Amino acid sequence: MTNKMINSTAAPAAVGPYSHSILANTTQYISGQLGLDPTSGKMKDGVEAQAEQALINLTAILKEAGLTCEDVVKTTIFLKNMSDFEKINSIYQRFFTTNLPARSCVEVAALPKGGLFEIEAIAVVNK
Repeated sequence: MTNKMINSTAAPAAVGPYSHSILANTTQYISGQLGLDPTSGKMKDGVEAQAEQALINLTAILKEAGLTCEDVVKTTIFLKNMSDFEKINSIYQRFFTTNLPARSCVEVAALPKGGLFEIEAIAVVNK
């Protein structure tokens, strides 16, 4: 098995000692993405802006591996407040339009940097 670290300059730097993602054979494991602006390093305001930015960051990491949202098979969403579930669904469906991945969504007590939304994903190279 060959593991390859894949990081994207179009996504914010990791907030800890980890990589954006690891490609293990044909599976890409993407670390949790927050709503951090990659240029300023600052968290976007509000759950909707954070969700959109986190999904943009996720897409940038997929692109670095030559993949798209179509290649994602599983996502996990972490919400600070489950009452935001419907709000984030409307944003999520703009990124995942067909070939919808399996998904879990959990409410958490806290997220890094005071985040309100975080998403991690698993993608498979289908080529």
